[in-house]
Order: sequence, then structure tokens, then C-alpha cells
Amino acid sequence: MSQPLTALVNGRVLGDHGPRDGLAVLVRGERIEAIARAGDPRVAGAQVHDLGGRLLLPGFIDVQVNGGGGVLFNAEPTIEALAAIGAAHRKFGTTGFLPTLITDTSDVMRRALDAVDAAIEQGVPGVLGIHLEGPFLAPARKGIHDARLFRLPDADDLAAITRHRRGVVMLTLATEQVPLDTIRRLSEAGVRVVAGHTAADYETTRAALDAGVCGFTHLYNAMTPLGSREPGVVGAALDDPHSWCGLIADGHHVHPAALRVAIAAKARGKSVLVTDAMPPVGAESPEYVLNGQTIIARDGICQSDDGVLAGSALDMATGVRNLVRMVGLPLAEASRMASAYPAAWLGLERTQGRLVAGQRADFAVVDEGLVVGETWVGGVRYAVG
Repeated sequence: MSQPLTALVNGRVLGDHGPRDGLAVLVRGERIEAIARAGDPRVAGAQVHDLGGRLLLPGFIDVQVNGGGGVLFNAEPTIEALAAIGAAHRKFGTTGFLPTLITDTSDVMRRALDAVDAAIEQGVPGVLGIHLEGPFLAPARKGIHDARLFRLPDADDLAAITRHRRGVVMLTLATEQVPLDTIRRLSEAGVRVVAGHTAADYETTRAALDAGVCGFTHLYNAMTPLGSREPGVVGAALDDPHSWCGLIADGHHVHPAALRVAIAAKARGKSVLVTDAMPPVGAESPEYVLNGQTIIARDGICQSDDGVLAGSALDMATGVRNLVRMVGLPLAEASRMASAYPAAWLGLERTQGRLVAGQRADFAVVDEGLVVGETWVGGVRYAVG
């Protein structure tokens, strides 16, 4: 028996060519069956969902989510925690995410990898894989990470990370700390190797790109800056036409002018909105514990007592709003930075990130203020509020 057809009508649909009125998005099961005119005869026979004039965006994809809903993935590397984190971010239009484990012990890393595999197998909404941010990082650019846990990857680490997984595996590492042969092996095994928390120079970073590094974690933050005679990691990132760059558009991690510079320098499609979100997102409490420290989010800033940024309190919907209002991007491009571009970075562009026939029915329904009113994940509607 075929699944019923649902028609999303009376909304502005943000497709590949900008927002358009007078369209119906036809959904069957977890996929978009067609984008049709509102008067298409298929609409009359479908279950109609009225969008009330709101804007239908592709669901947001966040490749760096440390926590949400009061839960920190490091503290609870479990299926239940992943479900709670996903539910918290779903309120803000996120339909796909990489739960992100910051530097921790080998045991916690393995538990996190297994939990993500199990969550995908059980169909926990939104989980696309895992992002391991460490522990192969540089002490000189440690940020909030616990440098006592930094190490070089051993055979057991490589076996665990490169083992066949149900979802995407992204690994942030310092390119000067990990041999090029290891970077090449990880990349050839399908791992999305990205540079971050690194004190490397331009030449070292360029060699790592040639060996398989495909992007940069929270560009500008925790890496060597761009200088006139030493381009550093930032210079290598902006100079390379093929790699992706994650950008935290919260107004605290990166100045709006620096965001504009990066977006202008990179090839179109290579700048990606990320949140680096911590437990306060979607939670009543602004507090969480990280590496034994109590962090309190104040005015949207997650910061330790000694002034070190400790992730963010950013959600993807706010990030899109900031890209439009603070950075000055057109809404269509801001939306792509939160959907189509991260999907491409993860190798999921054939199935996610756009409003076209055949893609997953992942949507964020927003009002004129870009506030999310409902989120759809794989054809299932979740009301917000």
C-alpha cells in the first residue's frame, strides 16, 4: 500500500532560484515527490497542510553540535542524549546534525562512536554521523579543550575512526601534529578530515590539504591568523578553492567584517554556517559543566571564568538571521550556508539540503522574522512552541 501524499500549500518556497509563491510541495513518506503549482490536480487528492503564508526553507544542517537541551554529548555519549540534543535543536529548524565530541578519553570517544551508530540504526531524528573535535590537537591553540588529553593517534584510534560507520565521520585535527600519511589514510577511508585548533603555518596546512584535509573548523578561531608575510592557517583556508570553512555567526566568535571577508574570499558554496552549540541551546538553564568548570552563558556568550570561549549558545535559525542582518547576505544565500552547503561538505548533497524532488522532506517553516514555527524531518512534522 502506497504512503499518503501530503501537500504543503500557501507558503513561499525557497528553491534553487529564490523564494516563490504559488507552489505546493508534495511529500510522500520521507521524500519530496514534486514541487508543483498550487493548482496541480495532485494537490486536490492530497492531505493538505496550510503554511499560512510563511516561508518554507530547506532544513538546517549543523556539522558542529556539542550539546543542547541541557545535555552535553561528552558527559552523556548515549542514544538518549542524542535524541535530547536533536529535539532541542529541532526547535530552531535543524533537521540534520553531527553530534560533536570535544577532546576526551579513548573510552569516551569509542562510546560516542558506538552511540551514534546505534542512534542512526534506531532512527533517532536528525543524527547524520559524528564530529570528533580532537584529541589530536595543538596545545598552543587548545581553546577550551583539556590539553592534558591531547595525544597522537595510535593504531586503535585509527581502527575505531576508520571502521565502517552508519553515518558521516568528521575529524578535527591539528595538521602539524598528525603525519601526512595518517591524514591521507583517514581521508581515503572516507573520514572528513578538517583542520582546527592548530598552530600550523601556511606550508604545513597546504601540504595537509593536498593530503586530504577538506575543510576548517570554526574559521579564525583557535588557529594561526592571516598575516602579510605569514598567511597561516586562515590564509591557507581562504586561498584554497576546494575546501569548506565552518563559520560561527554569533557576533562573538568572529567580527561581521571578518565573516564578509571569508565569504567573499571562498568559492561560492564553501562557506558553511555552524553553531558550535553547547547545552544552553533549547534549555532553560544557561549553565553547564565542561572539563570540571561551570560555564554560564551570558548575553549569548559561553565563556570560562578566565575569558576563554567555550562553544556557543547559537542556534541555526539565529545564525541565519545574523547572516542576513549582521553580515548583509541575501536570505537565499544565508539559507544555503545552513543547508545545501553543509550537505555537500558531508557528501549528502544528493539526498539533503535543497527543496527539489527526490530529496528528504526536511523543512524549516519560518515567519517574516525568520523565527521557526515548525520543523519537518523526513516527512514528519514537529510543531515548535
